[in-house]
Amino acid sequence: MRVLCAFPEAMPSSNSRPPSCLAPVALFLALLLHLFLSSQAGDRRPLPVDRAPGLKEKTLILLDVSTKNPIRTVNENFLSLQLDPSIIHDGWLDFLSSKRLVTLARGLSPAFLRFGGKRTDFLQFQNLRNPAKSRGGPGPDYYLKNYEDDIVRSDVALDKQKGCKIAQHPDVMLELQREKAAQMHLVLLKEQFSNTYSNLILTARSLDKLYNFADCSGLHLIFALNALRRNPNNSWNSSSALSLLKYSASKKYNISWELGNEPNNYRTMHGRAVNGSQLGKDYIQLKRLLQPIRIYSRASLYGPNIGRPRKNVIALLDGFMKVAGSTVDAVTWQHCYIDGRVVKVMDFLKTRLLDTLSDQIRKIQKVVNTYTPGKKIWLEGVVTTSAGGTNNLSDSYAAGFLWLNTLGMLAHQGIDVVIRHSFFDHGYNHLVDQNFNPLPDYWLSLLYKRLIGPKVLAVHVAGLQRKPRPGRVIRDKLRIYAHCTNHHNHNYVRGSITLFIINLHRSRKKIKLAGTLRDKLVHQYLLQPYGQEGLKSKSVQLNGQPLVMVDDGTLPELKPRPLRAGRTLVIPPVTMGFYVVKNVNALACRYR
Repeated sequence: MRVLCAFPEAMPSSNSRPPSCLAPVALFLALLLHLFLSSQAGDRRPLPVDRAPGLKEKTLILLDVSTKNPIRTVNENFLSLQLDPSIIHDGWLDFLSSKRLVTLARGLSPAFLRFGGKRTDFLQFQNLRNPAKSRGGPGPDYYLKNYEDDIVRSDVALDKQKGCKIAQHPDVMLELQREKAAQMHLVLLKEQFSNTYSNLILTARSLDKLYNFADCSGLHLIFALNALRRNPNNSWNSSSALSLLKYSASKKYNISWELGNEPNNYRTMHGRAVNGSQLGKDYIQLKRLLQPIRIYSRASLYGPNIGRPRKNVIALLDGFMKVAGSTVDAVTWQHCYIDGRVVKVMDFLKTRLLDTLSDQIRKIQKVVNTYTPGKKIWLEGVVTTSAGGTNNLSDSYAAGFLWLNTLGMLAHQGIDVVIRHSFFDHGYNHLVDQNFNPLPDYWLSLLYKRLIGPKVLAVHVAGLQRKPRPGRVIRDKLRIYAHCTNHHNHNYVRGSITLFIINLHRSRKKIKLAGTLRDKLVHQYLLQPYGQEGLKSKSVQLNGQPLVMVDDGTLPELKPRPLRAGRTLVIPPVTMGFYVVKNVNALACRYR
């Protein structure tokens, strides 16, 4: 069952009107009876009711939630993050110790941090001192080369919570780094469009910085190893990976592992294809490599991180699952909604686009359940647009509709974890820009983390609606999802429920809470664009107040707007928001 509803419009009937008092009352009572009987019979579908002649154009939606048992329970780290290896190429890896970046990442913890992307399979590990120390000339490396950890010692502080290295980098250093990154961005784009990638060197010092960032931020690092190092017989060459594993073990780094990134693209990227059976054998080889290393003998292993499940990709997954399905702790794949040629903000509001993910989920689940029923499935590296995204669109408020609907749909259909590409730096799909400022999707993710728990609840909706016009395509523009409120949020007692609602209509919608939600206090967290750019804005407001980091570099308090008990929810046009229904005492939400 889809946790959403749609209310199509049509021309009103010209039939004679019934008495103005009795018809609406009778219709409303019939509607409540229909809702009650349907819920008793286990009907989970939206309940359409024909619009009576003469009723006003406004639609009243009745909403209830099943509170006895959750329909799904996802991972505590459901919303997780990704960093692309390109940060080694453009130099941003040296700045992961920034106090501001660590603060922003901590806001989204607990979560996984996947270090992987298109350049995963061109990553070479060398247990050497950072080669940046031998380079001179004006630029970030010039300012960094004389310091032991590539950060200015006078600005390094130990975090009181965890003893982590946190830095406050000088403005001149950040400005030079942004210039360097802008030049390197053009090189990286050229590589991506030509499918010719240069090798990346990951030093031991760089790995230390990556792990310091993950550990200080409360994120669990998942490292994707290079799978394109091949022996003459096409088997995986594990020599570089073994060196990295031994170094990480010597430092007692708590890491989970993957092998490769989008193996279905190896022929175009490297001229050497790897089928599912061989990839499965490579994963078994990696598992055997981990077992003698004490700290990694029970480390989690994820894969195969395939791309969009087309016919050839499904064949690869089938071969992999047949050989190594029991080896991985979760099966992973990637999804990109639209290509990089998006030019209109309204492209992000197309309901047909929002629904493309659902069919892919079913394809992946079918293969996985054939070989390992019940195996966890993760969506890794989800992006709104490919090729790094589109400036002023992929990083705007409008892109949030795709992101929030992705979170709701995946949880409802039983996907255990979704990893957002990327937290920082890569293209325009990131959550944080190069000035270390959070973008709209960051604030959306922060609200999700603070308010949404792992238990998914079934939603029942009914509404007064008009008949559809003949031949008109009807798609869902109002989407409603429900979860137990995050039990780590001490502002709400256990048993509370959080709704998140997407309204793509150009008119406001009214929602009346019914059943178990009737007459309960509600806290509203309405997220809207801030500024003159409208949907293209890179700033957002929460309940009318702009969201910005505090001057001391901390996150602002996310204040709700209390709504009067029993009040109808009014959802403004083309907006999204969270609604915590307090003191429901939902049985499904009272216990972990």
